[in-house]
Amino acid sequence: PTSIWDASSTHPILANPLSLATNWIIYRNDRPHNAFGQQIEIFKLQHLLMISYHTINVDFPAISRSETTAWVKAVAASHGKRVGEIAYIFCDDEKIIEVNRQYLQHDYFTDIITFDYCEGDRLSGDLFISLDTVRSNAELFNKPYEEELHRVIIHGILHLCGINDKGPGEREIMEAAEDQALAMRK
Repeated sequence: PTSIWDASSTHPILANPLSLATNWIIYRNDRPHNAFGQQIEIFKLQHLLMISYHTINVDFPAISRSETTAWVKAVAASHGKRVGEIAYIFCDDEKIIEVNRQYLQHDYFTDIITFDYCEGDRLSGDLFISLDTVRSNAELFNKPYEEELHRVIIHGILHLCGINDKGPGEREIMEAAEDQALAMRK
């Protein structure tokens, strides 16, 4: 039996057929192979578990990928979790509302939408962040844009760690976790 797994993304919005040669893993008889038919050792699969950064309709924000990745991994570890495949997708309000309508049937803007694909203690997910809404919220809350952006970046990770913010008292727990995570950045 043969099955195919796209290592570039677990979400159809990011699937890129042009990346077939480097990002697709084909399973033959439960053994992983690359697109060239070469068997891949299990330790090489660990390389695919990472944090990736993408943009849709916006310029890449002024953040350091390496520093952000190290920070996200440290926050995950502080919650007893490991980072699997995390995709950050920075976008505009037009894209975030499209995703919100299509996948969640919500008809409103938001700063982040987190798609959770976690398994056990391994965090995996696609995190859509509207830079337009982040900027609006920074102005609304009189916070520097960079601080608000990092708050939203880690907000999605905290959701993947199991922290919610919709029920009674949960918002305060989330805000405390965000503040603790932001302090780890400094």
